[in-house]
Amino acid sequence: MAQLKAYEGSFHGEPAVWLQAGKYEAAMVPGVGGNLLAFRDTESGYRFLREPAEHEMDDFKSNPGVYGIPVLFPPNRYQDGVFPWKGKEYRFPVNEEATGNHLHGFLHTAAWEVEDYGHTKLESFVTVKAAVDEGHDAYRYLPFRFTVRLKYSLSEDGLSQHLFVQNLDEQEMPCLLAFHTAVNAPFAPDSEAKDYRVKLTIGKRWELDNRMLPTGNHQALTEEEKQLQSEGIYPFYASMDNHYTAVPQNGRNRMELTDTKIGKTLVYDVGASYKQWMIWNNGATEGFFCPEPQINLVNAPNVDLPAEEIGLFSLAPGEIWEETARLYVK
Repeated sequence: MAQLKAYEGSFHGEPAVWLQAGKYEAAMVPGVGGNLLAFRDTESGYRFLREPAEHEMDDFKSNPGVYGIPVLFPPNRYQDGVFPWKGKEYRFPVNEEATGNHLHGFLHTAAWEVEDYGHTKLESFVTVKAAVDEGHDAYRYLPFRFTVRLKYSLSEDGLSQHLFVQNLDEQEMPCLLAFHTAVNAPFAPDSEAKDYRVKLTIGKRWELDNRMLPTGNHQALTEEEKQLQSEGIYPFYASMDNHYTAVPQNGRNRMELTDTKIGKTLVYDVGASYKQWMIWNNGATEGFFCPEPQINLVNAPNVDLPAEEIGLFSLAPGEIWEETARLYVK
């Protein structure tokens, strides 16, 4: 039986909850976006997520979207910061000057509350929540009362994530969300980026305009993207900031990252509720990339396509939506 622990500590000076389960350990930083900043195999020296070094903590706090597993709510870009919903128009701050759009929502920078942590006979766990109401900074942009709860569990089978969203308001609210998951390539200490191949359950590529917003049209996949969809490809073969429909393969919606040198594959298995993928590789810079499972099409409320096709989800008063994901090695 694996040794199991959950305890309060710090991550380079930032309050954290640490989880241990046998050879695995993980660190949750609730005060900066409820971010699961580390997932490691301590026996092999594998670090699967991009972690900020001690000297990078200020950068992490100012730009938390490129470390660990940040929660984007609502995710990605909204044209001119405009978010139409059920006959009303909400305005988000334009925080991406280059495109004139709002980017990435309000929860990845907010403080989350630790609800519980501990361990059972099988796993160690931590649960954090963001409770949005009139007193929360996000409420002035998204005036709905709701709770987002995240539970991470660590066991001999790796890391599991349980996501729970409940509408506590009297009106129907949008439920648009993604994870800007930053995965290391290489994750093994003696490997190089060129040893890695990534596979993703993508379908069609969305055409994006010069403001990185979908036109509503699809583009044919390139030969390299067909490799991404099938046998896998070097994650930095070209600069990627690409948006795709998600099409499960063999019943699973997932990213697989294989280290061909050591014969290990990191699997990021996400739920079928994520109708879209983004993949971003920091201008083809070796080191890390972000396979981002996303409920909705970028800029979805401003796109004239069927809601189900573009993942424009809503929650009625009192309604709950939940989904799970898992990171493990095979």
